[in-house]
Amino acid sequence: MLKRLRKKKTAKKVWIILAILIVPAFVLWGSGSLIRSKQEAAYAGRVFGKNISFLEFKDALEAVRNAAIMQFGEENFSEIQKTLNLESQAWMRIILLFEAKKRKITASDKEVVELIQSYPYFWRNGKFDNRMYSEILRYVFHTQPRVFEEQTRQNFILSKLYKQVTRDIVLSEEEIKTDYQKANEEISLYYIAGIPSDFAKGLEPSEQDLKDYFSGNSLQFKQPLSFNLDYIVLESENKIKDVILRLNKSRTFLGIQKIPKYMNKEKVRDKKHDFNKIAQDLGITVKETGLFAQTEPVPGIGWSPEILNLLSKLKIGQYSPPIQMGKYYYILRLKEKKEAYIPDFENIKDKVRERFIKDKSTKLAKDKIEECLAKLKDFDKAAGECGLKSGSTGYFKYGSYIEGIGASDNFWMKASKLKEDGFSDVIDMGPSGFYIIKLKSRIPIDEKKFEKEKAEFSQKLLSQKKEEYFAQFIEDLKRKAR
Repeated sequence: MLKRLRKKKTAKKVWIILAILIVPAFVLWGSGSLIRSKQEAAYAGRVFGKNISFLEFKDALEAVRNAAIMQFGEENFSEIQKTLNLESQAWMRIILLFEAKKRKITASDKEVVELIQSYPYFWRNGKFDNRMYSEILRYVFHTQPRVFEEQTRQNFILSKLYKQVTRDIVLSEEEIKTDYQKANEEISLYYIAGIPSDFAKGLEPSEQDLKDYFSGNSLQFKQPLSFNLDYIVLESENKIKDVILRLNKSRTFLGIQKIPKYMNKEKVRDKKHDFNKIAQDLGITVKETGLFAQTEPVPGIGWSPEILNLLSKLKIGQYSPPIQMGKYYYILRLKEKKEAYIPDFENIKDKVRERFIKDKSTKLAKDKIEECLAKLKDFDKAAGECGLKSGSTGYFKYGSYIEGIGASDNFWMKASKLKEDGFSDVIDMGPSGFYIIKLKSRIPIDEKKFEKEKAEFSQKLLSQKKEEYFAQFIEDLKRKAR
């Protein structure tokens, strides 16, 4: 049937949002080494309670790889493939295809042919070329036509799913105008500020103040689960091969995924197979992280949700599978594990004092500016009468940064609704303090320019809104898929 499909003529080009353009927007999840560590299991994983075979996962992995090549080009793909986390995208593809099947979404043979023939990737002299199609599949994708056509069918199904999920997303005239103003209108402000750091200078809490504060807020000082690791860094799979050959008496390399199996056996703990001895023989230093919290980056390695996820499952003395991060491989051994606890007051007195002053000064600043707002009549004189700082900003747009204050979003949204002589309520700007603002000047949008750009702007805004909605749909779907 697929051979017959490839000989059909193109009726017209099908312009759709391809699934391959949606994939990179997914919130990626999962981990390469976790997949490798499951190689000894009977299946690759489970989705919606169903076992996913290694063959099914391999097919999905090949599909997202080919999609990435089409999106980025062969040369660019070879440079960035390690950053794409294709295994995560493969799992996401499987989940979305499950949902599409549940919704009974299909793609006809005609749709598949038209989509393939619409790809400029396979064109020569401005039209689809069957010989080029065969050569690219063979030498670039290394994929049989039958397989590629099935992947294309799935891509079409995923694009239909995207359309179905987002079809009811629309924009009102008010939304279009507001978002255009956010992108183009500029505002400057006068402000009165209650800044916590100004109120912190004179605070000198007593020992009893600190003890009372600690007693009432002890959970704030709870230390999370902590780990201490031994680890080695390997620069290539050849180094990993050297490690496993030293663990396996048969001197046969059985694959990267076998390392934990051998290293976690009792024989590894004798002198002949000691972790430090193996590393020494290979000219590698065993490094130690020292205790670090589950919420912190791994010392010497960096942020890695993959590693933290593995550590929660390891027992003291156990080894992890090899974990690839960039061009390096890491093998870890859990040396120490410390459960979450609340430290004694005497051991963290300085931290308690710091937190006390921060909370107290924030409350004083907030109370002072709220008191000022309650009796505010003359904005220009209010700051001096209240004993607060005042100032003004230069022109800024929504989404910009205001020097010394922070992100402009809150200010812009409040200011855009102010009348010329009006002032805002108290605006909480986090660490920078509390503010009351008054409009200083405004550079409005050019209405003629808005009308000219409205259609294109609306299209981009609608696409963005649909992508955001679909991203949330994916998050909900992931939770259901478990």
